[in-house]
Amino acid sequence: MSNNVKSILNDLEARNSGEPEFLQAVSEVLTSLEPVVERYPKYQEMKVLERLVEPERVIMFRVSWTDDNGEIQVNRGYRVQMNSAIGPYKGGLRFHPSVYLGLLKFLAFEQVIKNSLTTLPMGGAKGGADFDPKGKSDGEVRRFCQAFMTELYRHIGQFTDVPAGDIGVGGREIGFLFGQYKRIANQFTGVLTGKGLNWGGSEIRPEATGYGAVYFAQEMLATRAENLQGKTCLVSGSGNVAQYTVEKLIELGAKPLTMSDSDGFVHDPDGIDTEKLDFVMELKNVRRGRIREYAERFPGASFTPVKDEGFNPLWAIPADCAFPSATQNEINGADARSLVTNGVKLVAEGANMPTTPEGVDRFLEAKLLYGPGKAANAGGVAVSGLEMTQDIEHLSWTREQVDNKLRQIMHAIHTNVRAAAEEYNRPGDYVLGANIAGFVKVADAMVDESTV
Repeated sequence: MSNNVKSILNDLEARNSGEPEFLQAVSEVLTSLEPVVERYPKYQEMKVLERLVEPERVIMFRVSWTDDNGEIQVNRGYRVQMNSAIGPYKGGLRFHPSVYLGLLKFLAFEQVIKNSLTTLPMGGAKGGADFDPKGKSDGEVRRFCQAFMTELYRHIGQFTDVPAGDIGVGGREIGFLFGQYKRIANQFTGVLTGKGLNWGGSEIRPEATGYGAVYFAQEMLATRAENLQGKTCLVSGSGNVAQYTVEKLIELGAKPLTMSDSDGFVHDPDGIDTEKLDFVMELKNVRRGRIREYAERFPGASFTPVKDEGFNPLWAIPADCAFPSATQNEINGADARSLVTNGVKLVAEGANMPTTPEGVDRFLEAKLLYGPGKAANAGGVAVSGLEMTQDIEHLSWTREQVDNKLRQIMHAIHTNVRAAAEEYNRPGDYVLGANIAGFVKVADAMVDESTV
């Protein structure tokens, strides 16, 4: 590690000591950027790295709302506006008890690189609240969303900051948030993405992250003259990303074997087919049930509860491909070794930073086809960008048009990432390639704009 990067990281750790996810993300990116900074002294002269890791703006606010018993509840809301060098801030809102400033700074930092990779003009941001929609009535969620937007609305806008959904924020929540923004601002603009199709939304938006991860996997496999036909696949999660990852895998002839939630995972040796996926979608999206019910419904499947044993047995199931689509750091070093040992040849991350640094090292040492989240799961924000374009033009593209654009974007991301890795003498290293390809576009804009 160069003295410059070491100094930046030491200073960052001193000022952000209680934010491990943020420090992990920054360390991984900055160490891979050393050859770029060495080649182009302007980045060091203009202190681009130091500016890149510091949010342009952090907004934190109280959210007071009333539950169904008439009791006032108080949560904390956030918006981290990380970087706007190449476009308006863009990134999701997450409603989950685990939300705190450091988590959102990590996600916002990753979003800057990811959004740059999409080829679309979008900056990076992230936001949310430590509110848990699970177990709440529709009325409670609505009142919370309205209170949240009453504070957030003054900091966002179609050409300023365009939030989207994330964990805990789906179509229902986006609807409540948009309705409150429209009521307060007296404007019908594309200030949020993930909207309903009949009020400014885009086709393929719910499917985009999962579909994009599978398209990226296709691109990686094609470099070895392979495809997904007949491949057995491990998928974690059972939310939006996992559901549509499984759907696209089935469509392309692969055989998904697993899905999970916070209680544990199901393993179906016969494979998850369309009928079984329909059951999961109804279970999770309508009844908001638990994945264990899958094993009760389909006798050939088994359910394994979560245990704190230092590894996740889901990743020990023999398979060809893995699609971690649940949450950050769900694959540690032991899990990565299990995946390699049990024959996995490709990992495409649907979640944000789902693999720990030790796990990433194992994948790179084994020369797997490893697509990091900032590249492999960029399809979601890419289609959000396409939704922004449709809103500005007051148009609605067909499903086929949006899907074709998504495929083209994922192809472009793969091409640019591989080219960057080869340029810096690390062919096939998608981690280094993604970080460099995403960084250079943002860094050049920061230099050009001289936003000191």
